[in-house]
Amino acid sequence: MAFNKKKTAAVGIAAVMALGTLAGCDLVSTDLQKDYEQVVADVDITNSADFQRDYAAYTDVIQPSTVLKRDLVASFMNVGYLYIESYGYTYADTYELIMSSLVNRAIYLQYAQVYFFETGDYTVEGYNAAVAAAAEGEEELAGLAYFLDEDEIAMAEYEVKVSLNTAIDSLETEIIAFEDEHDHDEARTTPTGVDTVNEDYVDPAYKIYTGSNSASDCGSYETVDESTPSTRTRAYKRFLSNINSYGLIGKDENTSDITSLNYYLMQRKSAYEDAVIDKLAEAFEDEAAAGITEEWVTAKFNETLSSQQELFSSDTASFETALDGVSDTSFVLYAPDENYGFVLNILLPFSSTQSAALDAAPADRGDVNGNKFQARASLLKNVRATDQRKTWFTGHDDYSFVAEESDNAYTGGNSERQYLFFENNLKNSGEGEQYEPIANYYGKYTYNGTVVKTEDDHGTEYTITPERITIDGFLSEMTGYLGANGYTLTESVSASDSYYSKAVSDYYNEDGTVNYSSFVYYEAKVNKLNGFNANEVFVAGSDENNVMSMMNELSFAYNTDTAGLNTYLGYAVSPNSTDYMKEFEYAAQEAVRGGAGTIVVVPTDYGWHIIYCTFTFSGNTPYTFDWSQIEEEGTFSYLYYEALKASNLTTYATNCQTEIINSYDNDECVTIHENRYSDLILDGTESDPHAGHDHS
Repeated sequence: MAFNKKKTAAVGIAAVMALGTLAGCDLVSTDLQKDYEQVVADVDITNSADFQRDYAAYTDVIQPSTVLKRDLVASFMNVGYLYIESYGYTYADTYELIMSSLVNRAIYLQYAQVYFFETGDYTVEGYNAAVAAAAEGEEELAGLAYFLDEDEIAMAEYEVKVSLNTAIDSLETEIIAFEDEHDHDEARTTPTGVDTVNEDYVDPAYKIYTGSNSASDCGSYETVDESTPSTRTRAYKRFLSNINSYGLIGKDENTSDITSLNYYLMQRKSAYEDAVIDKLAEAFEDEAAAGITEEWVTAKFNETLSSQQELFSSDTASFETALDGVSDTSFVLYAPDENYGFVLNILLPFSSTQSAALDAAPADRGDVNGNKFQARASLLKNVRATDQRKTWFTGHDDYSFVAEESDNAYTGGNSERQYLFFENNLKNSGEGEQYEPIANYYGKYTYNGTVVKTEDDHGTEYTITPERITIDGFLSEMTGYLGANGYTLTESVSASDSYYSKAVSDYYNEDGTVNYSSFVYYEAKVNKLNGFNANEVFVAGSDENNVMSMMNELSFAYNTDTAGLNTYLGYAVSPNSTDYMKEFEYAAQEAVRGGAGTIVVVPTDYGWHIIYCTFTFSGNTPYTFDWSQIEEEGTFSYLYYEALKASNLTTYATNCQTEIINSYDNDECVTIHENRYSDLILDGTESDPHAGHDHS
């Protein structure tokens, strides 16, 4: 987890809406266009007595700002309905919130210039020269660009194009969805991070695709699924109609070239403003970072460990609540018992027919709880699991690609298995690449089934038939996949056909209680994890992370317990009585007792469970903080340091920002013209200038 420096609190709403999709109707009247051009707020921090006392030398260079009614309405259309429909805000409260955010943004941007002048790295003379050299109409842009370096400017320009493509993508997707009469299966959950773009990536060849140009000439831009030049052209026309509804297109403008529109210049200006805001936030963070020393972080770690040990030793409930909230920003450093941990659960379910048969079967003789262990065992042998990733081919996005020899894909010995997923993240990620890697997903397990791909004038079609495998078939796939990547297993309970022919008495102790150990079908441990290191669970390439990533990938392939997908470490497991089904509880506790890398297979009335222990609190205190590892991504020390750093820097930057706003958000610096937008804050739909139109 690296600290994301984007958009601190006081200007957050304005920053979010600056590049959003504007919704509207096809035509607006000239009167409404003029109405939208009204200034609803004037902002000038140089009017402050404090400014004149401390920064008078910059009075002439800091230009006043205005907020237009158009800005207010457009912002409402982007985020206002969320506050009304989700948070219960009134129209008046929502417009007041948006107005405050727009004013705060203007204040913050004016102050940013003062701050940068004060550092000595930028001068009034240099600023004035940059503005004077600007083309007509681009003076404000040039003034902002003066405070940015080449990389920051390139990023701002790139983000404008990405944002506008995304806006048109959204409209094109709606058009395609309306026309698409195909039935699609329910989409399979994908791992967190799929197609996530590296935040530092800039593609100099990237262009906006409008349908009149070729998508192949737009650099790394990727069209939406089922896109055609026709659907893109229609989406672009709808986009133009939307922005025209705010009076943002002049009658003489050439709409065939989006980059020539005044609207495009507005978006560039907004992106440059965002870049300046980010730069000031980074400057504040640099100031705060000086206090984040080895001594301070180590003391924090020891203090947290001590307080957790004192609390959790006497309050198990508090500990288990904390355990459920574990993440890479929320750590449990101490456990009151070594036998706490986390497990992944892969459920291979009974079919509906098998479930009905189990429901209809008689209970084991004399079992007052109605258990049907013997009948269930006979059904378990016939459970068939299938690879669940079909919609990764046929869903809205086709994530599949044919593996090459260099990909070292696992095929289970079947040369016909050739498809992997998420090529962008697996092959085009890393330093300087466009995409981020997917954390905790190994990515070498091919789709288990036959895939026939055909292409014609109507597009790409897949005929997909998953292989149906037994529990032994799954274990063969699992051990084969682990083994192909250097990880062997030592079995303590081996799978056997004799499991299915147990007598009823085999499931019970002499006193009539259930013997849960009798349900274990298979148990093993990954040999290389006998020396489990909790500090390296999230270090890409470590044994701990490799095996967890492979088991996680198998979970995405076969698991029908979808609540278990994309969890941090899996399900929290306590050595005490839990709400889990008793067979599952026993097996999960057994896996945790065996330590990270332990695999236990048991059934419940839902089907087979393959339970993998990802983490245990061995020795009660599994972590150590090592300052020398704070730059080693994924280590506990890195994650702990980054979490403290993010919290500390965010607090400091937000406090600085709040102080700036409090200093200048007053009658000296800000004039709000409420009468010019009072028509917007009436309760009811009459306050909406586009009432009756779709706001999506």
